[in-house]
Order: sequence, then structure tokens, then C-alpha cells
Amino acid sequence: MAKKNEYLTHVFPKTLIIGIEAPYNRSINIESYFQEFLNLVKTNGTPYEDAVFIKLREIDPSYFLTKGKLQEIKDLVEKHNIKEVILSEPLTVQQERNLNDFLRCKIHDRTRLILEIFEKSAHTAEGKIQVAIAMLQFDKTRLAGQGIFLSQQAGVIGNRGPGETLKERETRHIENAILKLRRQSESLEKARATQRKRRLNNQIPLICLVGYTNAGKSTILNALTKSNVLAEDKLFATLDTTTRELYIDSKKKGLISDTVGFIQQLPHQLINAFKSTLSELQYADLLLHVVDVSDPNWESHVRVVMAILKEIDVDKPMVFVFNKADKVADIEKLMPQLNRFEPHLLVSAQSKQELAPLVDFLRNWNT
Repeated sequence: MAKKNEYLTHVFPKTLIIGIEAPYNRSINIESYFQEFLNLVKTNGTPYEDAVFIKLREIDPSYFLTKGKLQEIKDLVEKHNIKEVILSEPLTVQQERNLNDFLRCKIHDRTRLILEIFEKSAHTAEGKIQVAIAMLQFDKTRLAGQGIFLSQQAGVIGNRGPGETLKERETRHIENAILKLRRQSESLEKARATQRKRRLNNQIPLICLVGYTNAGKSTILNALTKSNVLAEDKLFATLDTTTRELYIDSKKKGLISDTVGFIQQLPHQLINAFKSTLSELQYADLLLHVVDVSDPNWESHVRVVMAILKEIDVDKPMVFVFNKADKVADIEKLMPQLNRFEPHLLVSAQSKQELAPLVDFLRNWNT
């Protein structure tokens, strides 16, 4: 990875990747934050050769980038004939429009990047519907930045007045599409509610895995239930909720569900769209908060997850499961920090022996 504030001197691809250390960023290890951004770009399948990393002392309300950095980026874009710029931070509609006009190329921010990843990762009907709603809501907010031609009248005369603008027509089209998708989502929610009622009536305990993306939730689910849920070393490898029966020593302990992973600055469109699915957490008897303890920013990841759980009004008994302990060179040094999160378990999902603390806990849980 290139060093912060250093512009690479060799030929860039048509897409320029810009990692930004913003003043609001609470990451302890900024290099790890930048690597996460690069992994997002990789997960989305966007080809690029290198990235530029810059530090901002303040945020310009109109362009996000300050005047000096903005000119440096413009020079870079013109020199290498860049057609697309992807930034690591979310932009307002005005900032995106202004950057697009000033740099004369397509601008993608963090929100759009994550939405595109979710769009590609959803496989179930419910997941696809939820992501489609989020994408449409995002596109609706961006209509204002698509140029003056959207304010032109479409020439339609009728019950909508002297003429409907292209923007009004496109907005109406998006709103109708969202309404249709929400109706489909409500039908699926009714089916899920029926299944939930049956489980509650039968008093079957439910354990939910929550955590930051790529913390190892799916790997833990597979290890505990002998399943083969997709578990890859990449961000948002699994998006759709998966539920399996959990047996310990041949005794059924209940059901265990894997949920979508969270991430810093998760787009609100996605939080709102996935609220129906994440509402299942309201009915959990136990949350296993899986944390990748080998990540230098694991504490900020914990804060992100806890903040999102609070936003969706989830307050359930929780155990912190510090995963990937085998990747930490000196785990003893971390113990004072880990001990601030109780109760907690230290495990590695890659080894049956190192997963034993979690298995032992579940063996004695709810007995």
C-alpha cells in the first residue's frame, strides 16, 4: 500500500482510487482503514492498479476535499485521463455534483460502492428486494445532481398540469418501484412472522451471530453446525440471513442464525432496507458478537456494531466472541483491553480445539 499523502508517479488506470483520512475518522490504525477501503473496491470487482491516500484537516462543505487537495486531484485526473474516481468517504448530493463538474469525470463515493457490493452479494428473493429498495432510495436522492435537463418539461399535458419535468417523472417512477418492492417485502415478512410464531410457541431458543463484516461469523456457524455456508476472506461474502439447528453433544440447543455483517458508515438506505430482516434480532435469546481481534481497529469495529444495534433498538444478552486469536502475535498484551468487554470468549474458528471455549459456553447456556 502507498504511504499517506504520497501521489504515485507511474501510469494510473482509468479509475482512480482515493483513500481519505478525514478529521472525523476514529480509526486507531489508519492504514487498516485504508486497506478495508481497498478491499471494498476489490470485492466490488473494480479494476485498478494503485490508489492515492490523502489526509484532510477539514471538510469543505461544497467539495468535501479542500481547495489544495482538490487541485492536486484535478491535475492527476487530467494528466492520466481518469474517467472515474472512487472516494473512501460518503458524499452529499451537492459534493458529488460539484466534484463531478470540477473533475469532469464520474464520481463514486463510499455509499454507492457499498450499495453496489450488496447488490451483487444478495442471492435470496428477500435480500434482492431489500438491496433494490436501498439502491432506488439512493438514486432518488441523486436526481438533483444529474443536470439542468432534468428540470426541463417533458411536454406531457394532462392531469399533472402544464407539463411534467423529467425529474418529476423519474422521481414518480422510482417511488412507484419502491412501493411495489415494499409490497413484495411485506409478503415475505408475513411468512417470516409465521415461522417466528411457530418457533416461539415451541419455545425454541434462538442465538444470533452479529458483528463487523469479515469477522468470521459464517465460519463459526459452519464449525458449530457442520454446515457449508459460504465463508470467504472478503467483505460481505454472505449477505442473506442463514439459520441452522444447533446441537451440542447430540443435544439440540436451539437455532443459530448468521446475520449480515456491519461496517463503518454503513449506508442508512441499507440499514432501513434491512430493518425487517434485522428485526429478527429482537427475538433472539442471545447475541454472539463476533470480533476479529487480529484487526488493529477491532475496538472501533465493536463501537460500529454496538451503534447500529442501538439504532435498530436491539438490546439483548450478549457475549463477545473474540475470533482469529491465532493471528495475534502476543495475545497477552491485548488482555487488558479484552477484559473491558464482558462476558467474552477468546477463540479461533479455524481449529476445533481453539473453538472449544465457545462450544463449552453453549453447552452450559440456557440449562
